[in-house]
Amino acid sequence: MTTSTGRPPAAATSLWRGEHGLVTAGLFSLAFMVAFEALAVVTVMPAVVDDLGGLSLYAVAFGAPVAVSIYSRTAAVPWVERSGPAPALLAGVAAFVAGLLLCASAPSMTVFLAGRAVQGLGMGAIGVTIYVVVALAYPDHLRARAMTVLTSAWMLPAVVGPGIAGWLAHVVGWRAVFWVAPLLAVVSLALTWRVVRRLGGDGSAARSGRRELLAGCVAVAVLLLAVSGQREVPGWPVLLILSVAVVGTLAPRLVLPGTWSARRGLPSLVAGRSLLAAAYFGAESYVPLGLVEVRGMSVATAGLVLTAAAFAWFGGSWAVAHPERLGSLLATPGRRSGLGALAVVVGLTAGLLVLVPWVPTVLVAFTWGVGGLGMGAAMSATTVQLLDRSGRGEEAANSAAMQTNDAVGESGWIAVGSVVFAALLHTGIEPALTAVVGASVVVGLLGVWALRRAD
Repeated sequence: MTTSTGRPPAAATSLWRGEHGLVTAGLFSLAFMVAFEALAVVTVMPAVVDDLGGLSLYAVAFGAPVAVSIYSRTAAVPWVERSGPAPALLAGVAAFVAGLLLCASAPSMTVFLAGRAVQGLGMGAIGVTIYVVVALAYPDHLRARAMTVLTSAWMLPAVVGPGIAGWLAHVVGWRAVFWVAPLLAVVSLALTWRVVRRLGGDGSAARSGRRELLAGCVAVAVLLLAVSGQREVPGWPVLLILSVAVVGTLAPRLVLPGTWSARRGLPSLVAGRSLLAAAYFGAESYVPLGLVEVRGMSVATAGLVLTAAAFAWFGGSWAVAHPERLGSLLATPGRRSGLGALAVVVGLTAGLLVLVPWVPTVLVAFTWGVGGLGMGAAMSATTVQLLDRSGRGEEAANSAAMQTNDAVGESGWIAVGSVVFAALLHTGIEPALTAVVGASVVVGLLGVWALRRAD
């Protein structure tokens, strides 16, 4: 991939001055929009079901956009390589807005789910192009700081999103949550467009219908995996086995060769990142569950533990962007991601500590915060490492491969954890929590091992 103006000057020192400022503000707004909608849907879905019905399709509302985004990420790559990120970003924002409007005006759950799927088309394209813009619009030394800005765009909705969405749903109605974001999308695109449209492609990429077909099959399988993991549809064991088989067979063909075997170098970097994300998000919902059911904490107070971890996530990302302030501890990108990965594993043990009566609850919360800190450091560091190691023209393909592997890993592990938890729940919540969280710790350790092979 080439740019019509070349790489940005290395002398640039600020994300917020000149054209860099416009791009930074636009990327922040885009990421905030996607994050706000993702978190707001969790808040308003009960109201959506009350209004439209379709309780049996509850899980599909969350699985559909994730699954469809796998397809759109793959489809966006040759487009970005050929024409630059601008057309794909425009199409992604348009699809995301169309999905929002479809959800907002949905007369039935079927139409609502169609809107969520269209949102997924936009999410995938936006995700790929954001990383490509970071690679092309900023000099190398500003990329980590740009990733910190994107992290803050996810952290802020985690803090204020559920409250705003709940207020809108109560005062205006759940549809208002989907009506407000399109304006933000237009503003975000306007801020970035002046610079992004000058980031050109090399014009040499050919469309790969075979890869898009594979991506479509994997997307369907991931959706079925999420649905079957809820154990609420007839024949769910068969669906679970078939979807795991399809994902295990086809998904490795959509990512960097050697990713699923943790081959040394870039494949191992992608594998380690995805394993950490799968472990963290696979355990995330069980930590507040343990605090409520085992420790007797209120739901609101348990939610504050997750909010604190979101702030810690931002702190980890900030540390990666400012390694000079921490001396030699974070001197190299590999050390930053490695230490972050170890912190994630430490944080995962919070789900086990919650079961130990003599461990103070504040220590459980602190431990989970350490995990959030580690995730912020590891996710930002691995993204920067991937962009730094990508050759000119490889940014889109490598970013799509990384995000696809993340989506497959997270969806798969969450579904497996759901099945294991439900299967063991009859023996008591403590054994079920121990099994799921303990397995996530093992997955996290595999992530640490994979990242050590990346250097």
